[in-house]
Amino acid sequence: MAKKVRQKPTIGWREWAAMPAFGVEAIKAKIDTGARTSALHAYGLKTKSVDDHTIAFFEIHPIQRSAAKPVAVEVPISGWRTVTSSNGVSESRPFIVTPITIGALTWDIEVTLARRDEMGFRLLLGRQAVRRRFLIDPGRSFLTPRSPKED
Repeated sequence: MAKKVRQKPTIGWREWAAMPAFGVEAIKAKIDTGARTSALHAYGLKTKSVDDHTIAFFEIHPIQRSAAKPVAVEVPISGWRTVTSSNGVSESRPFIVTPITIGALTWDIEVTLARRDEMGFRLLLGRQAVRRRFLIDPGRSFLTPRSPKED
């Protein structure tokens, strides 16, 4: 008997995502299958040890070049990852686990916290975050609605 194959939704190389745990309804994400891990621009990142764990404090500026108020975040750090950037430089970054929503799907991802000032996207989703969930069409963009309110 043939196994039923569930049709995966198709997304483009950039999509609108939501980060519900932080109250972020829309953040532009680059889907980067060349990157293994995901990264979030964590503005003003500071860490503090509390009891037996470490807390990250930072701001998210979801929409670039916008006067919108930044979102203040306080979240436990899940661990540290050594990440090699596209220019070959390795660095240790904190990572967190948080839910993300693209289209109708919400799931938990690991995302490193980084300074992405010079990058075009505040959120980069690597292949670990999107594997087995989507088909990616690199020639298209924004195939999912910007927020659930627009459905």
